[in-house]
Amino acid sequence: MTVRASDNDRVKALDAGADDYLVKPFYTQELLARVRAVARRTSGFKEPPPFTSPNLSIDFERRRVIARGQLVHLTPKEFELLKYLVVNQGKPVSHIKLLNLVWGLEHANNRDALRVFISQVRRKIEPEPKKPRYILTEPLIGYRFEPEPESQ
Repeated sequence: MTVRASDNDRVKALDAGADDYLVKPFYTQELLARVRAVARRTSGFKEPPPFTSPNLSIDFERRRVIARGQLVHLTPKEFELLKYLVVNQGKPVSHIKLLNLVWGLEHANNRDALRVFISQVRRKIEPEPKKPRYILTEPLIGYRFEPEPESQ
């Protein structure tokens, strides 16, 4: 990170071995995205294996979601939210953790936005969004993804 914004400074830094170059002031989400990109390139990062159940399948590598036999379009934030819940399936994930993951630290208290996004994802993937079977609410904690319904 630097205040030097000239093309020549960028080229010198990258030629000297920098993985990336970010000029101040910068957007926190951009910095975090750049860190994740470098981590993927350097740590052998792989997407989680596909999730499959009778009414829902998710291919994380291709970013494809099929619910009830229909291809579902999720926005990038909706997809990241769903992905994190699926990767942690069976475990409650706090509101704060989800907000930090999807929107960043500056939005850690915006539970209303999270509720809206959870509602949108439920509408798109749940057989009955008003009676969710996959994305369950954990009162006062957050949300939990269950691969199969707790009761039929």
